[in-house]
Amino acid sequence: MLLFVLLLLLLAAATGVLGAVLKATLIVVLSLVLSVVALGWVATWYARRRMREFHREFDRRIDHDRRRQHAYDVGEDPTGRPRIGDGA
Repeated sequence: MLLFVLLLLLLAAATGVLGAVLKATLIVVLSLVLSVVALGWVATWYARRRMREFHREFDRRIDHDRRRQHAYDVGEDPTGRPRIGDGA
């Protein structure tokens, strides 16, 4: 493969179009690099966004469960004693 590229460069230099070939190659390579960098940036942004949403939801559920554990039960007591909120 390297030999093929070298042969093409020598052929381009012999015909006088080496500058145009190098410019076109540079444009293609830089476009690919820019595309990879942009895709990586977008993927990182999306992953961080999803992680923040997950943390918010997780914290909300933990807070909800904690509040339910500390809440007073106003239902019927199995022993028959009145509880808070029974009106007794």
